[in-house]
Amino acid sequence: MATSEFQVTGMTCGHCEMSVREEVGQIAGVADIAVSAQTGKLAVTGADTIDDAQILAAVEEAGYSAVRTS
Repeated sequence: MATSEFQVTGMTCGHCEMSVREEVGQIAGVADIAVSAQTGKLAVTGADTIDDAQILAAVEEAGYSAVRTS
């Protein structure tokens, strides 16, 4: 399992978290998603490394912006 972490800007509530979770969850290979509007953190875990560009595009589709932190 590989986990990628991102800092997401613009999330303020549980609905924001749900929007990000739904978009990122559509990416093939995603096994787990942890997202927090309070901290702005997003952690995406997959069996294999998932392309950052796909995750960033999904976050943008949800209406937010993100940068990779680790």
